[in-house]
Order: sequence, then structure tokens, then C-alpha cells
Amino acid sequence: MNQYVIADPKLCIGCNTCMASCSQEHQLQGLQSAPRLQVMRNRLDSAPVMCHQCEDAPCAQVCPVNAITRENDAIHLNESLCVSCKLCGIACPFGAITFSASTPLDIPRDCNTSKALPAPRAPRAVSPFLDCVPGLRAVAVKCDLCSFSPEGPACIKTCPTQAITLVTASLAEYSSQQKRLNAMNVFPAGLASLNAPDTEAK
Repeated sequence: MNQYVIADPKLCIGCNTCMASCSQEHQLQGLQSAPRLQVMRNRLDSAPVMCHQCEDAPCAQVCPVNAITRENDAIHLNESLCVSCKLCGIACPFGAITFSASTPLDIPRDCNTSKALPAPRAPRAVSPFLDCVPGLRAVAVKCDLCSFSPEGPACIKTCPTQAITLVTASLAEYSSQQKRLNAMNVFPAGLASLNAPDTEAK
């Protein structure tokens, strides 16, 4: 079983701390700074949506350059191999893959000289799947469980309400056992009445 991260909407306060810490942690590693999770909100609840680390991983199946592989019980994406085809984002059933691009170091935006035509301004953003910025290559980004950090995912470390949890195989097995025990405690009386012989006089 792959490890994955889940969030409890009853504890989440929608502060976006998880997104900020995720962005900073990856930027420090020289990776794309786009957060690997997105806090979603409705009228009553909020919770971050992130990669489910699928066992069959549709994103890995469609990647034409094998940039997405299973390693250490998680699905990892090698940004250096990504060719910006965006098939992984289309294949992901949870919308957990987005695209980001960094500007080259030490080259400011709208850098113009008298020896060349003015640099075109970036078009207005529409969608990560449709945007095209001159001079930048879109790179797929997804949750990697901060595999480079011995302390684990940054979102879990920084969540002020402990709403985010790393689910491992042992934790999943324990939760499954608890559900079975709870079911045994809730339903025995009802099952006994269903299985009891009909003693009504006919």
C-alpha cells in the first residue's frame, strides 16, 4: 500500500499554512515553488486537496518519458524529466497535478534592450493546462510527501490544528480493525433479531 496524506475538514480552519510551507520547502530544494496541495472551501468546511498516491497511478501510466514512478511507497515525479505534455494532469481523477514554471535566474521579466524587439508581455492566465508563457517551460508538480526531508511532509509539521495526517500501511490496518470492531458493537442486537426464529402464532 502506498502512503498518502489526508486532511480532516472538521479540524481544518482554511489558513493556507500548509500551502505556504509546502511551497517554501520545495523552493529550498531547488524545485518548483508551486504548492503541491490546494485548500478548497465551501460554505461550511475547508480542507486541502492533494495527491492520493494511487496504487495504479493513472498519471504514471500515461507519462511518455517515465517521469512518474513508484518509489518508497509513494508516487514520485521527476521534474527534470518532465516534457510538459500535461497528460498526467489530464489523467489524474482528483485534479492533484498542476503545472508551474520558474523564470531563469538573474533575468528580470520584461527585459528589453535597444538591440532587439521588446519582449512580449505574458498573456493573461487562464488555466495551468492552457497557459503558455514565452520563454518558460511548464513543469508538472504533485505531492511527493516531501521525500527529501527526514522530518516528513511540511504540511503536517506546520498545520496549526493537526488536521493533516500521514496514512501508512500500519495506520490503515489499525483503522480497518477499529471499523470492524465498531460494527460488531453496533449491529449484534439487530442481527440477532433478524436471525431469530419466527415464534408468532399463526
